[in-house]
Formats: sequence, structure tokens, C-alpha cells
Amino acid sequence: MFRRFWNYLKALLTGKFEEVADPKIQIEQAIAEARSQHRRLRETAASVIANQKKAQMDLDRALEDLEKLNRNTQQAVLMASEAEQSGEEKRVIELTQTAEAFANQLIAKEQEVDTLKSMVLQTTRATEQAKGAVVQNAQQLQARVGERQKLLSQLDQAKMAEQMNRAMETMSAEVGQDVPTLDEVRSKIETRLARAQGATELERESVQGRMLEVEQAAAASQAAARLSEIRSKLGIEAPKGAEAPTETAPVESAPADGEVAEAASADASAESGTETAG
Repeated sequence: MFRRFWNYLKALLTGKFEEVADPKIQIEQAIAEARSQHRRLRETAASVIANQKKAQMDLDRALEDLEKLNRNTQQAVLMASEAEQSGEEKRVIELTQTAEAFANQLIAKEQEVDTLKSMVLQTTRATEQAKGAVVQNAQQLQARVGERQKLLSQLDQAKMAEQMNRAMETMSAEVGQDVPTLDEVRSKIETRLARAQGATELERESVQGRMLEVEQAAAASQAAARLSEIRSKLGIEAPKGAEAPTETAPVESAPADGEVAEAASADASAESGTETAG
């Protein structure tokens, strides 16, 4: 029962941790762990290579000892044979015993050499495997480091997309009475605009509104007539599209004193001409 509860609690805590864990930190942790594993693998491979080197040195030294024992054994046998030819029985016995001792050492050394050869062969294979594992793991580590940048870029894109989604949800969601939504503000503005337009229409339809309209039309007509008069004095034609005022007749300006004198002189000349002709 306790074990079941512990497994359940561990799964629950693991799920909670995965929810709050920062993916960027987890990526860095994974890369750091991969580098640590590669370092341990290199150390193990170095130990395997060191064992192979040591076994090879032991084999080389055993071969040297074996060669030396071979020479000593052969020399003892040769000396025993010479003593036998010389009739030295005691020396023959001694040299024969010496040759047997060298022969025993030679046999033991040959067995040691065989064992060392087998060990060197095994350590050499282990060394090749360790080197291959290091190379393969280095390639995998390099691939993970390259994938790290891709994952970080995807993580940044995901964060930006999440921020955009939250912003859109905030804009479209009801945020309460303290902060009105755009739809509520739009409704208030449209309501005020409709009321203002309705009041304007009522004002236009009232007597005061029509009187104000007439006054505005009269003022516009007088302004147009004044502009027409000024253009006429300056000898400038009215622009295209301009319409003469229709509601109010143009106001004529009074003639100046010089103009009155010239008109009177012209009338006198006309009358004199008429009388002469008669």
C-alpha cells in the first residue's frame, strides 16, 4: 500500500514539475548531461587503452625474459655436454640440474607469454571498441548541440505565439466593470452619436431651426453677391461651377462724384447734338 502511494506521489510530483519547468533550462541540462556522459566515456576509453598499453609492455618484457631463458637453457645443455665429453661426472650432474631449472622457468615463461598475448589481443579489441564508442558519442553530442539551437528557436516561436494568443484572448474576453471592453466602448460611442444625430434632426425640423437655416442661406447669398461684385470691378470672371445668388438681389454700389460729373457731361453733349441736328 505504501509503495503504491509512493509511486502515485512520485508521478504526481513529476507531472507538476513538468508543468512548471522551464524548457530552456531543461535543454541546457540535457546538453550538460550529454557532455558529462561523453567525458566519462572518454575517461573509460582512456583506462581501456591504458590497460592495453600495459599488457603490451608486459608481453614485450616477458618475450625478452623468454629469449634470455632460451639462451641460458641452451648454454647449460651445451656446457653439460662438454663436461660429459671431458669425463667430469659431477659437473655433468650440476649442469644438467641447472639446465632443468632453466627449462622449468622457460616453460612457465612460455605459459605467461601465451596468457599475455591473449590479454593483449582482448585489450586491443576493447580499445578499438572504446575508440569507436567515443567517436560515435562525439558525433551524437555534436548533433545534440546542433539540435539545441533549433529547439531554442522553436521555443522562442512558441513563446511569441502564446503571448499573441493571450493578447487576443484579452482583447476579446469580458474583463469586468473596472476595465470595459472595446465592444462596450463602441456601443457607448454609437449611442451618443445616435442621440446627437436625433437631436440635430429635431432642431432642424423646429421653427427656430428653419429660421436659422434661412438666416444662414441669406448670409451665404450676400457673401456670394459681394464676391461677384468684387470680381466684376477687377475684371475677373467667376470660376467654373460658381453659381450666382438667387435668393437675394445684388446690392448696387453708389457712383462716385467723378462718375456723376462724367455722366452729366455726356448727357449735355447728347442734348446739344440733338438740338443742332434739329
